[in-house]
Amino acid sequence: MFYWLYSFYGVNIFHYITVRALIGFFIAFLLTIVMMPSFIRWAKSKKMKQPIYALAPETHQGKKNTPTMGGLVFMSATLLAVLLSAKMDDLYVLSSIFLMLGFMAIGLTDDIGKISGGKNELGLSARGKLYGQFFVGVVISSFMFFYLDFPTSFYLPFFKSPLFDMGIFAIPFWALVIVAASNAVNITDGLDGLATVPSVFAFFSLGILIYITGNAVLSSYLFMPKVIGVGELAVVAFCMVGALLGFLWYNSNPAEVFMGDSGSLPIGALMGLLAIVSKSEILLILIGFIFVLETMSVIIQIASFKSRGKRVFLMAPLHHHFEMKKWAENKIIVRFWIIALLSNIIALLTIKIR
Repeated sequence: MFYWLYSFYGVNIFHYITVRALIGFFIAFLLTIVMMPSFIRWAKSKKMKQPIYALAPETHQGKKNTPTMGGLVFMSATLLAVLLSAKMDDLYVLSSIFLMLGFMAIGLTDDIGKISGGKNELGLSARGKLYGQFFVGVVISSFMFFYLDFPTSFYLPFFKSPLFDMGIFAIPFWALVIVAASNAVNITDGLDGLATVPSVFAFFSLGILIYITGNAVLSSYLFMPKVIGVGELAVVAFCMVGALLGFLWYNSNPAEVFMGDSGSLPIGALMGLLAIVSKSEILLILIGFIFVLETMSVIIQIASFKSRGKRVFLMAPLHHHFEMKKWAENKIIVRFWIIALLSNIIALLTIKIR
């Protein structure tokens, strides 16, 4: 909408991506802040409570009456902010909207199964969830490859030039990045605000990287990949930052609402897509370092138990390990936030080291 004010009425300020990104940030933040209390009251009335697994640390039992599926609110706020502030004839923006809607649908199906108390009280099966995620991921990746003709060159941090061209193999690689990021955020979402703040840092960093990648002058000056047209996705990134900060208002300890899979899955998927379009797939390891740590702790735990019959951690994911060591929840959360901030600062420093 705001871009149309420039296109049809010549309001020049709305031509700038930076201006519309900030407008989108505040729209998403305010929408989330305003809508969330009504959602929390409605969710409580419908007994949409966060299911707590019997094997979870004892401290989690006090969270069993906390409503879930708050992701529906901040994701809706993000989408509304994007519709108002982004250039809606941009195919990259439309791809991100389709991706968020697809992963929201998968997460919502899983959440409803968990809270229904019926046969699907554990939600979607792991296999069913992966099939759905890969389907959406492959559709988006194929659209980028065949229709958008998105460059398939593979970059590493610190290198000015691409290492090689992935060709058609870019499709499964991009889909894997999207699905892996989606599940990594989902695994991390286990304590109040634990996944929210690292996601804010990640989208802030990715927004900057995308803006540079889509800007011919800045990308040339900084020796970064130049991909014409992707800069508009910086608006999407900052809309997500605003919505997540609004959600944190209610999700900080003690949480009044949890995001559920309807929030965590699309957050991670969008994170993966933004890393792809900014040619930062490998840098995403630093940008989402907390998510990587949490996911690796699960992989290591399973591999160790299956191969040696022994556990490496007291409990996985990693935040449960520290809970079992009797760390206070706030201490775990804040320390993970600090690590996430430091890793994102390091990731942004790589911009100047080429």
